[in-house]
Amino acid sequence: MSKRDFYEVLSVDRNADASSIKAAFRRKAAKYHPDKNPDDETAKEKFQEVQEAYKVLSDTDKKHAYDQHGHAAFDPSQGGFGGGAGVGDIFGDFDLGSVFEDIFSSGGRSSRQSQAQQGADLGYQLTITLEEAVRGVSKTVSVTRLASCESCRGSGGKKGSAPATCGTCQGVGQVRMNHGFLQVQQPCPECRGAGQVIKDPCSECRGQGRLRREKALSVKLPAGIDHGDRVRLTGEGEAGLRGGGSGDLYVEVRIKAHDVFKRDGADLKMDVPVSFVIAALGGEIEVPTLSGRVKLTIPAETQTGKVFRLRGKGVKPLRRSKSGDLLCRLTIETPVRLSEEQKEVLRSFDVMLAVDGGKHSPRSKSWFDAVKSFFSK
Repeated sequence: MSKRDFYEVLSVDRNADASSIKAAFRRKAAKYHPDKNPDDETAKEKFQEVQEAYKVLSDTDKKHAYDQHGHAAFDPSQGGFGGGAGVGDIFGDFDLGSVFEDIFSSGGRSSRQSQAQQGADLGYQLTITLEEAVRGVSKTVSVTRLASCESCRGSGGKKGSAPATCGTCQGVGQVRMNHGFLQVQQPCPECRGAGQVIKDPCSECRGQGRLRREKALSVKLPAGIDHGDRVRLTGEGEAGLRGGGSGDLYVEVRIKAHDVFKRDGADLKMDVPVSFVIAALGGEIEVPTLSGRVKLTIPAETQTGKVFRLRGKGVKPLRRSKSGDLLCRLTIETPVRLSEEQKEVLRSFDVMLAVDGGKHSPRSKSWFDAVKSFFSK
């Protein structure tokens, strides 16, 4: 028998109650179980030590004797209970099955699995245009999924037949397997946890209860839906097994890149090219919106990159009552394919600007001044 203090072995206080001792034993046994520590040579010894400690502290009489006399209470030469208990003695004295079942099963739940199984959820990516996303649209999608067999109505057996109790697990759905010193429960390999087997399978689905079928579904996308949003179609996923409910279909929205607009939440953005004449002298241009064309007034001496905001011309997103804005960013367009006459006019114009000492190009002058100051340092 171990000479370490049993309370120290289980890491519990001497005033710990029975439930605390049992909980501590479960933690320690799971930690040092040899099957979980195949490369640790000390695991088996620690595992047996934990078992010895629990055997004593879980027994009221033995615990009382241990609290009074320590390990001497179990030394036959000193009138104790008897020799040290081996692993076989421990299993013979009391049932650890329920304890280890709690450790190695899913939370101590009933070993029999539910026969009905929920069908799997499915995903589908649907690509739409920006206009469709803003205004809302209904689309038809075609989905291939596992559907309930119409011939056997999902039972897997021929019409008029009934499932039989599994002879391997006797309908429990699980079997006990020996692993070293322990008995653990596993899903029955014959019925796969169902507890029943199909003796006379359906010829159409071959006993599976489901067949892969294609189905057309109508999907209604609300106005303002955005890229990455999902719409759930309840019960349109895969059919369940043995009477289980169907899963759901999640339609994920993908929005095509637009030739003019770029969406940013509730706002729309676009680049608007203008000639340097309009940018310099000012003027009025037409710009597109999702609801038609509008006039945009360009003030004189407008610089490239200037952003004009058209309020309410963006998108009205889901769960918001107010529409976003349309942001128009001006880009000054440099003329191309100039004739010699046009080039000469521009050269003359540039000379005229230079005569005024750069006052017509404030950004350029401030930039060159900053560069000059940088190099002078």
